[in-house]
Amino acid sequence: MPTLHAADLLITGDGRSSVPQGAVLVDGRTVAAVGPYGELAAAHPTARVRRWPGLLTPGLLNSYGPELLEQAYHPDPREAGELGSEPLTGEALAGLAMTEVRWGASARRGVQRLLAHGVVAVAGDLWRPPVKDAVYRAGLSVEQRFERPAGPVTLDPLAGRSLAEAILLPLPPDGVDGRDATFAVFDVPDEAALGERGAGTCVATVLAGRLVYRRR
Repeated sequence: MPTLHAADLLITGDGRSSVPQGAVLVDGRTVAAVGPYGELAAAHPTARVRRWPGLLTPGLLNSYGPELLEQAYHPDPREAGELGSEPLTGEALAGLAMTEVRWGASARRGVQRLLAHGVVAVAGDLWRPPVKDAVYRAGLSVEQRFERPAGPVTLDPLAGRSLAEAILLPLPPDGVDGRDATFAVFDVPDEAALGERGAGTCVATVLAGRLVYRRR
C-alpha cells in the first residue's frame, strides 16, 4: 500500500521552492510523487498517511564514516557506568580489548546513532568486515571521498555545513526517475532552525521506503 509521509514543511533539496504542508508519496521502495499534501491525498485517497512534525528533507551524508565506525567505539548502554555513552577514541579506545565481534556490535550502535541524525550515507572507505556488514544491513550507502574532511568528527552532518551541503540526493520531481524513497524528518519549523539546532532534532529516517528510525 502506498504511504503518504506528510510534514509541516517539505524541502526537495534541488532549489525548488519549499512546500508548506508538503508530502512524499512512497510506493514500495521508491518515490511516486512529491508535492502539497492536499493534492497528493486527493489523488491517492487509499494511501496510508504518516504525519510528522516539522521539516521533511532528503536524507543526509555524514563525511566521517571511517572515523565514526572504525576508529571509535560506541559503548553498549550496559557499559555506560564504566565507559559513558559517547564514542571512545584515541587512548580510551586503545585501552579496550577490541575483537571483530565487538567492532561489529559497536558499528551497529554507531549506525543507529547516525540514523537518528537523518544520515542515509557515509563517506570514506570502510575496511573491517563486521563494520561493512553493519552498514550494509542497515541500508546506508558508502560514498567516495578524496581527502579527509576537516574536523572535528561528529555524528551531526549539519555541524559546520549547510543543509544543501549535507544532502545526499534531492527528492525527484514527481518521482519520475523511480528514485529510492530516502529522506528524514526534523522537529523544527524551518531550515534556519535546523541549522541552529542541528540534526539531533531528527524524528524519523526513511531508507528505500523503510522507516529505519523513529524517535520514541
